[in-house]
Amino acid sequence: MKIVVAITGSSGSIYAKVLLDRLVQLQDQWEKVGVVLSDNALINWELEIGKPDFDAYPFDFYQKNDFYAPFASGSAQYQTMIVCPCSMGTLARIATGISNDLATRAADVVLKERRRLILVTRDTPLSLIHINNMKTVTEAGGIICPASPSFYSQPTTVTDIALTVVDRILDLSGFQQKVYRWSEPQ
Repeated sequence: MKIVVAITGSSGSIYAKVLLDRLVQLQDQWEKVGVVLSDNALINWELEIGKPDFDAYPFDFYQKNDFYAPFASGSAQYQTMIVCPCSMGTLARIATGISNDLATRAADVVLKERRRLILVTRDTPLSLIHINNMKTVTEAGGIICPASPSFYSQPTTVTDIALTVVDRILDLSGFQQKVYRWSEPQ
């Protein structure tokens, strides 16, 4: 499986970090992971988590305007794209087909190729514009997966809380993982 992860400027960098960490743990299930970050994603990461150490990850990182990245074309056959967190501005550009950077171009490619696009929206409250953009992306084949943690697994740390969302994202992406499941024995 080849995956694109786009990290955009919404608050919620913990979700992106936990997602990258879990992908490392599941590396026997993917062939390539390409990562692109917006300028605001980098700012939020530092504010919320601290200085990033992206060299610690076995992924291919791309600049936000690198249209030579393989997933800028459908011929590279990246099956899944996860935008985590997904800002409302990124959502709007994806919903309207504005491919003005690598993240939105990759999302456009994934949708046109009828592959899996998962947008992990984090902003609240939502305006009618946001809701209509979510509707448009859903009608185009994308999946809106709000960063709404669950608590029935009784998470005890911020990372555990974020993991409840990330595990759901990975389920939607087709990964096989052993995680807390509702009404299943542990």
